[in-house]
Amino acid sequence: MDIVESTPHNYSHKGKHQGVGGHLFANAYQISMEAGCDGYVAFTAKSDLMAYYSRVLNAQVARGGQRMFLDEVAAEILLDKYIRK
Repeated sequence: MDIVESTPHNYSHKGKHQGVGGHLFANAYQISMEAGCDGYVAFTAKSDLMAYYSRVLNAQVARGGQRMFLDEVAAEILLDKYIRK
């Protein structure tokens, strides 16, 4: 994934559709698994959202900078929350 961004009407906990971002990442992980890519999902985060992605998605920083990724544990949590519910 390149840059992920929510539309203005979905900002914060008052957004029209809560959980859109988490659901997107869960779907990306699932597609990666189905494609034989071991579920690896990496993305570029806006610098001011890196702490948010770490906290909410359990994303980790990849080699410094703004590249982040979801490991298998973080991705499985998202699948349980958004796909397997």
